[in-house]
Amino acid sequence: MTFSLMDRMLPAPMNGGFRMDDWWVWCGSVVRGEDSRFHLFASRFPKWLPMHPGWLLRSEIVRASSDTPEGPYTYEETVFPARGAEYWDGLSTHNPHIIRYGNKFLLYYMGTTHPFAEPKPGDTVDEGDYRVIAARANKRVGLAVADSVYGPWSRLDAPILPTRPGKFDSFLTSNPAPHIREDGSVLLIYKARKYESNGHGQMTLGVAEASGIEGPYRVIHDSPLFPPEQFHIEDPFIWHTAEGYRMIAKDMDGHLCGEKHGGILAVSDDGTDWRLAESLKSYSRLVRWEDGTEQWMGSFERPFLLFQDGVPTHLFAAVADGSGGFRNAENTWNMVIPLRTTN
Repeated sequence: MTFSLMDRMLPAPMNGGFRMDDWWVWCGSVVRGEDSRFHLFASRFPKWLPMHPGWLLRSEIVRASSDTPEGPYTYEETVFPARGAEYWDGLSTHNPHIIRYGNKFLLYYMGTTHPFAEPKPGDTVDEGDYRVIAARANKRVGLAVADSVYGPWSRLDAPILPTRPGKFDSFLTSNPAPHIREDGSVLLIYKARKYESNGHGQMTLGVAEASGIEGPYRVIHDSPLFPPEQFHIEDPFIWHTAEGYRMIAKDMDGHLCGEKHGGILAVSDDGTDWRLAESLKSYSRLVRWEDGTEQWMGSFERPFLLFQDGVPTHLFAAVADGSGGFRNAENTWNMVIPLRTTN
């Protein structure tokens, strides 16, 4: 049976999700805690920095909570504050993906650092900033583990996905999309870039696995999941069904699903070899609100599905207002769209 996410979307609550005054809010994933409440892990960074590329320099992962999946979510704590440039994830953490597995909570994320002075209000920060260049090249995927959704969190001393010289992931690794199999092994899709001269190539997706949660993680293929000259996608989210694995991801150019930054659906029998689904489009930037209005979001990224009792019940996404793209946004937040759970 083909999974149709678009057909399941219900109107979005006007005041749902998570936002914070004076902060750019991005990413976002949700888990039900041991207290039966819903906890959203997101990234935030101050608005005195440009939305992009400011996240590379001052992003931190935070936790917010709500009694219901829709929210609104209330900020509770900063989970990963900056901890010093000497750590591989010492100055910026981003891309949180939370999973509850047994009695453990697993927080996959991206971290980075650089050896320069941190930016201050009034500094000019752009793509050519030496701090941004260094922080981008130092992006790596990491993992933290806790016995409670409230922590304390034990961060691993090294990234679980280092770069590999000469491979498609020689420049950076980021955007982790994990799935814990029934036997406790881990399937992990991630975003990568390759060194090309003194710069980097187009974003691609790779696949890794581990026999246990803390690894070691081994990259399965020495080539990307999809040929980069045909596929320009990012922000994967994966899950398992009776028919195999499913992935939703952002179509960067719109060449696949017909809408720039709309969502595609890919399928796999084993989680390692992927192909596009027959019903290709998985979501749109056009959002229908509960008051009956519709809105084209400037951005609709980092999709995350909340599963309850094995069924997807809510779609979360990092969104921005404005004319299109996060560079033109005045506000960003994490929104939630309830899903119809019966066919």
